[in-house]
Amino acid sequence: MKNILAATILLFLPFLVSAQRDNGRRSEIDAYRISYLKEKLELTPEESKIFWPIYTAWQAEQSALRKERREKMISFRKITEIEDLSDTQVQTLITNELDFKQKDLNIERKYYGRLKSSLPIKTIGKYYRAQETFKRELLSRYRDGNRNN
Repeated sequence: MKNILAATILLFLPFLVSAQRDNGRRSEIDAYRISYLKEKLELTPEESKIFWPIYTAWQAEQSALRKERREKMISFRKITEIEDLSDTQVQTLITNELDFKQKDLNIERKYYGRLKSSLPIKTIGKYYRAQETFKRELLSRYRDGNRNN
């Protein structure tokens, strides 16, 4: 019995370590993103009280959508050979991908509407610009970090 338990633990250990590392990296990126947004948006205390709860809800909803997508494993990244799939399977993959993109866009529109009804449009514009510059900066940091390793 102990051998079976030990074998099971050893079998799943790489997955657990990988998940912890990914969660740690995700937490680090999220903390960096929040710090970056705080610096770039220069929100007043009143704007902060409005912005951050909306932002947090938005991120939670997008995270739930990404989790759903991962759990369903509906992605071309998971498929090694398209030729091994039937036409119906390929069509289903494409349709599911479009559905997830539409859901993501619906979330984006929903929270844009909430921000727009509560904050000045220029503040919202700063947020969208900051999101784009954050992505570029994060990618640059990642590339530079890999060169230094």
